[in-house]
Amino acid sequence: MLILGFESSCDETAAAVLRVENNKMTVLSNVVSSQISIHALYGGVVPEIASRAHCEAITNVCREALEDANITLDDIDAISVTFAPGLIGSLLVGVSFAKSIAAVLNKPLVPVNHIEAHVAAAYIENEELAPPYLALVVSGGHTSLYNVRDYVTFDEIGCSRDDACGEAFDKVGRVMGLPYPGGAAMDKLAKEAFEKFDYTKKGALNFPSPAVNDDTFEYSFSGLKTAVINHIHNEKQKLKVDDLPYDTKVEIAGAFTKAVCDGIVKKLSSALVSTDTKTLVMAGGVAANSHLRKAVADVCAKHKVKFIVPSLSLCGDNAAMTAAAGYHSYNLGIVAGSDLNAFASDESAEDYLNNLKKNCKR
Repeated sequence: MLILGFESSCDETAAAVLRVENNKMTVLSNVVSSQISIHALYGGVVPEIASRAHCEAITNVCREALEDANITLDDIDAISVTFAPGLIGSLLVGVSFAKSIAAVLNKPLVPVNHIEAHVAAAYIENEELAPPYLALVVSGGHTSLYNVRDYVTFDEIGCSRDDACGEAFDKVGRVMGLPYPGGAAMDKLAKEAFEKFDYTKKGALNFPSPAVNDDTFEYSFSGLKTAVINHIHNEKQKLKVDDLPYDTKVEIAGAFTKAVCDGIVKKLSSALVSTDTKTLVMAGGVAANSHLRKAVADVCAKHKVKFIVPSLSLCGDNAAMTAAAGYHSYNLGIVAGSDLNAFASDESAEDYLNNLKKNCKR
């Protein structure tokens, strides 16, 4: 089976071709057109600019994906597309394009939730992975824990009450003067920081934990982000500089990264015990962070839980993950009609998918 996937929920225009044989997934192509250089001028994603850039890129991205896979549209068995959640203008570009191809070729159209697609990236490299398991999604828009009961049923058991960890990384990085997006640069600085500074010593720089101080599995990154940004401003005023010295940036990056990792692991550890899960999947753009990968791997080893995380190329937004999620939805008969629309929020998308599930033909 060949699935053509599309992803356009934020600032990456992506198309991919996935071949599935006997439940083994092979990525034949995975093309991503990034808008980083465009949005770097503004220090963050500008929704209207993003949607226009998707319009300009999606035809060529689709063509390249087909050429890389050495197939034509006629060879495709199904089309999957991210329809929620995300920037509504960006989502509409991908949904409209996928609907058009599906209509012209009379191919099944499979709607995919962006968060579930991130988790589905783990299926591509782990043929043995199957629900139930626990999923930790860490990205620019989400920091959430899910009980994955089957391939299309995700029960959220914890989340961030405000900012996502990826958003905090980017905003702190912007205030520090790091290249956009700030996550990758912060990762490198933190590596240097952990070699230079001992954050366990008395008087060491420390920031508040994003783990909410209660019995839930929830987070709050807003306070942490504000504390770090205030510290940066205070340091600039104290030193009377517009740009902090390099070593100061290194120290801040390490303290911030430590707070993020420790906070996430604290709630995750409780969730692993509470759910008695045997497998944890971590996914999303921030899953590429080397320090978080190690921290989560360590806590899983401590609790004797199998830890699965996609390769770095599959952590960020891409269409191979959309095709992987689409494959499992298609197998369950979840296929959309010409009424498929884009939804900015999870809630509206969930209502739409639930109606499709009720009317499954299989």
